[in-house]
Order: sequence, then C-alpha cells, then structure tokens
Amino acid sequence: MRTPLVALALLSAAALTACGGASDDAAGATSETTAASTATAPQDALWGRTFLSTSVTGTAIPGGGPLEVAFPERDRIAMSAGCNRGVGSVDLSGGVVRTGPIATTMMACPGDLEAADTWMTDVFAAAPTWTLADDVLTLSSPGVTIALADKKTTDPDRPVVGTTWTVETLITPDAITSSQAIEAADANLTIGQDGQVSGSSGCNRFSGPVSVGDSTITFGPLASTRMACTDESVADVERSVLHVLDGEATYAVDGPTMRLTRADGTGLGLRAR
Repeated sequence: MRTPLVALALLSAAALTACGGASDDAAGATSETTAASTATAPQDALWGRTFLSTSVTGTAIPGGGPLEVAFPERDRIAMSAGCNRGVGSVDLSGGVVRTGPIATTMMACPGDLEAADTWMTDVFAAAPTWTLADDVLTLSSPGVTIALADKKTTDPDRPVVGTTWTVETLITPDAITSSQAIEAADANLTIGQDGQVSGSSGCNRFSGPVSVGDSTITFGPLASTRMACTDESVADVERSVLHVLDGEATYAVDGPTMRLTRADGTGLGLRAR
C-alpha cells in the first residue's frame, strides 16, 4: 500500500513544479508586456517643442522662410513658412509625418511669400520622413530636405520689458489682418523698467503707466498727442491700436513675436525690432 502513496506524492510534486513553471512563464510574459507598454516612443521627444529651419536642400522656401514646425501637444502639429499658419492632427509613428486636414489662417501675403503656403502644404502632403538627432529635426520628402533646430536655442523669446514691439497685424474675433496701412502706420510700443509705456499709435505719440503680470499687461490711462491722420486707413489702424492699449490685455511671447489680446477678442500681433 505504501508504493501507491509514494507514487501519488511524486506525481503531486511534479504537478506543483509544472504549475510553478507556468506561473513563472506568465510572470515573465507580463513583465515583458509591461516594459513594452511603458517604453518611450521616438516621437515623444517632439511633443511640446518648436523647430525652425536652418537649411533647405532642394526646392527653396518662397520668400526665404523660415519654416516653423511646432508640436504643441501630443498628436498635434502647427506650421508656417512665413505667410499663414496651419494646424492639424499628426501621426509620427514609423518615422513618417502623416498629417490630417490642415486648417490655415487666411492672410494675404506680399510678393514671393504668397507661394510659401503652397510650398509648405506640398512638403507635408508628401508625408516626409523625420529624424531627430542632437536637437536637429530633419524632414525629407521627394525634392527637398529640411534641417530644423530647436527654436528655444536658435530664436529665444524676447523680453516683454525693454523691447520695442512693432504692430504687424490687427486681430479681431474673426480674422488676423495685415495690410499696407499697418505697415505705413508703423505703430509700436516700448515698456520700460520704470513702469511706463511709450510709443506711436500711427499718427500720434503716446505714453502712460503700465503693469506687466505673468500673463497680462494693463495699460493706461495713456496720454497722446492730437495730430490728425491725413490717411483714413492709417487712422483706422490707430483707433484699433489705442483700443487694445486701453486696460488689460493677455499677452503671449513666441520668439521675436508677441500677441496682445483683449477679452473682447480684439488684439495686436507684434514683432520685436
């Protein structure tokens, strides 16, 4: 009777060993799966960064560019080649840039810049390959290869205080407008370390107190000269500028540009001189 008991005991031990091996194998597989799921994808190094072109091999950017490519958040892309700005979805897997439909602003751009938007959309329509090495992003598609450097190192944000900012565009809730009248007005402003702002609204000089916060600038009340504008289109620009510089506006600096926006949706696009 003892022999069957010994055999039963041996069989039980073998079964336990087999179960233990299966458990170890499952644990190993689970560990490998977890490691794979938490591995960093190559494109994760691009999210939240902006790049500016430093060289273009092949078809040049009309108007000279540069091409700016931003990845403001995961699976989103923004771009500009010197004229309008485009935004849309993006898939960077497999080392290829695949964009969804791109929505763009609708500014009219002078001279060669008019063709910059077509150049830009053609580049991304071709689904270029991408690589990132030493903070240099390279995009390659048939006929063109573009090297882009991280914007924070090539074109850092200008300081709000102490910089002279020139008005480039007028912003409304429906549009961003550039025009010859805006260029002719040459409206500008400089915020000093002494808490004073001064500048030109187009036809007149202005000055007054200003307070700069983390995300807002509060202007005024401003004192201004009272010269009449002989050009009505420049007078319209002046009225728009003085409207934005009356009270609190939200600001955002991006390299050499700054945007001021009031709560009513009006604003100014400015560039550092």
